[in-house]
Amino acid sequence: IKIKHGAVITTKRTAPQAQRTRIKPNLNDTACKLPRMDKIKHIPLDQIQTTALPRDRTLIDTNALDELTASIRTNGLRLPIEVYPTQNTFALIAGYRRHLAFQTLAQTDDTFAKIPAFIRSPQFMPSAMAAMIEENEMRQSLSPWERANIIGRATDMGTFDTYDAAITTLFPHANRQKRARLRAIADVVDIFQNTLIDPELLTQRQLMRLSGIIRHGWTDIILTALGEITAKDHLCQWAQIQPTLTELENLLTTNQPSTPTRPRRLSRPKAGVSVRRERLDNGYA
Repeated sequence: IKIKHGAVITTKRTAPQAQRTRIKPNLNDTACKLPRMDKIKHIPLDQIQTTALPRDRTLIDTNALDELTASIRTNGLRLPIEVYPTQNTFALIAGYRRHLAFQTLAQTDDTFAKIPAFIRSPQFMPSAMAAMIEENEMRQSLSPWERANIIGRATDMGTFDTYDAAITTLFPHANRQKRARLRAIADVVDIFQNTLIDPELLTQRQLMRLSGIIRHGWTDIILTALGEITAKDHLCQWAQIQPTLTELENLLTTNQPSTPTRPRRLSRPKAGVSVRRERLDNGYA
């Protein structure tokens, strides 16, 4: 039998006639049935809730968004967004950037006032969130902070009972080591989310260093150090806490006591007054 693959023709040996058996598919077997395709509906932009699900992507690349908007203006939308019906409107599952692009275009062109969308019917909220994360990971990898942030937010809103349950569902292919890192960074997000500037720009190593701070009881020292300055960006903040991070790591490396109170590194003699001790090359300051 000759089988044509593109421009190449190959010859495939077949079994003897006596060894060949024709198997008729059972058309009543559900395994042989194709899944029903969801219909595409054009939905007004103002009928789509973009915050019904906690978004995993917290930092938007404006240049990439501008390119997407220009592409949609010229070529149209190649892939509809995904939504699921709520009581009176629709909730966005996947396609946040596409929705933003349509909002921009609709300001000057009414033809973009509605956006093509697949109407999904997720049986429960975790499946919708997992689909959103998968879509973003395929397009552009999420930052370590964004991955951990969605774990915390999904747990806070009651979708999952624990961080571990959220990790299992939202990142089903993560190995044990990656799950442990996600769990550790989720604790960092929980504590520092209202303190750090642009935490999405921090590397996994930086976030794991902060995880060590939490694990060894130095969290209050770091939060106090961050509160002592008015930082303009994440680089200034990191420079402020770098000495404390290094001090703890040096203590652990040399097997010295790492208790933050020996010596006492932070005290509050009265309300509104904090005294912090910091290790320098030639002693404490």
